[in-house]
Amino acid sequence: MNSTETKLSLKEKIGYGLGDTASHFVWDMVGFWILIFYTDTFGISAAAAGTIMLIARVWDMVSDPIMGVIADRTSTPWGKFRPYILWMALPYSVLAVLAFSTPDLGPAGKVIYAGVTYLMLMTVFTAINLPYSSLGAVMTSDSYERAGLNSYRFVFAFIGQFIVTGFALSLALYFGKGDTARGYQYTLMLFGIISFVLFMITFKTTKERVQPPKGQQQNLKEDLHNLFNNKPWVILFFVGIVSFIMFAMQNLSIAYYFKYYIGNEENVQLFNVIGTIALIGGIPLSKPSSKRFGKRNVYLASSLLSGFFFVILYLPGSENITLIYTLNVLAKFSYAPAVPLLWTMLADTADYSEWKNGRRATGLVFSAATFAQKAGWGIGGALAGWLLALYKFTPNIEQTSTALNGIKLMISVFPGVLYMSCAILLYFYAIDHKTCLIMQKDIEERRNTKQI
Repeated sequence: MNSTETKLSLKEKIGYGLGDTASHFVWDMVGFWILIFYTDTFGISAAAAGTIMLIARVWDMVSDPIMGVIADRTSTPWGKFRPYILWMALPYSVLAVLAFSTPDLGPAGKVIYAGVTYLMLMTVFTAINLPYSSLGAVMTSDSYERAGLNSYRFVFAFIGQFIVTGFALSLALYFGKGDTARGYQYTLMLFGIISFVLFMITFKTTKERVQPPKGQQQNLKEDLHNLFNNKPWVILFFVGIVSFIMFAMQNLSIAYYFKYYIGNEENVQLFNVIGTIALIGGIPLSKPSSKRFGKRNVYLASSLLSGFFFVILYLPGSENITLIYTLNVLAKFSYAPAVPLLWTMLADTADYSEWKNGRRATGLVFSAATFAQKAGWGIGGALAGWLLALYKFTPNIEQTSTALNGIKLMISVFPGVLYMSCAILLYFYAIDHKTCLIMQKDIEERRNTKQI
């Protein structure tokens, strides 16, 4: 691969980024609103909702690596990963609507319906998001060009989050006209259509360039052996799980925090919007800061500083809105530069595996990322539901001091400590800038030799 092939056009970076905007139109509805939708609108218990999310993660232990293996073995004129964006965009949008629908099925029937639709939505999420994430690793071989690409990706991702977290409740109220259930369903119809269109743009504007070594034979046993002996990958796998447990617990709890502790449910949208603006503002620092200080060091510092700000978010009283908003902005801005780095560093571990073992399994490597993402969300969601039950939460009434204290802990201390713990894992991550350059040079020389 020559140097010109490693540079990506602005059009391609934007087109790739819009794929994560598409993903977030649905993913953030699940990540921010589905728990309170289940408890306060659909009418199932917090404990049941949390259990549904955990059961789905057990299935992910099977579906995610299977999808990674399938994607690695896919061969079409469009590439290995792009076809799944085309094929799965419509099912993803349709299942999102079904997951936020409220058929009258009785108490047991509602739990079963919620479980089935949630499980199906997460399965299709794997089928589209794993190939999408893997695509970013094969569009260019340059590690810092990937960092730039992922910066674009997450700016556009947080634009999607900005819209969903800032306007979803207002749209549900507008469409529902007093019927919250109908409002959620119509809102997801709108978001699903937008998601489908944006995925089509991503498919049309991107190109796969990095291919497995010429003549590589399929060997799943060897690929799995290499994967679990890839120490940098193992570290990022656990960092991803812990990070997404933190995100899930906090994001799913914020709606309860504003509805029951602050006493202004719709104000959560402004809180989310300002936090997302802080994220978007901090993401462009990712590439230059990682180039100067190293990707691992930036990620490590981000987890410590952001986790600290989240922890002290426990302290303000319900009337001290300014301090609550300020701490949230500081926390989000602090962890923003690290957001693209997880995906960039995972691409580096795919290079590392090829460098060490002479084999490349990009889809399998990124199956770890989607599994970590969903495992974290599932465990975090389950913990959120179970903790609400433990603290005696009862929907749509004035909460006890015990329940309110539990909700405060779930948006501050618990996620903050979890995120700070990522620094311990990252301390042992060993792929630095020098290693990336050596890997890229050796891999290119090895491939050029095989082509002669």
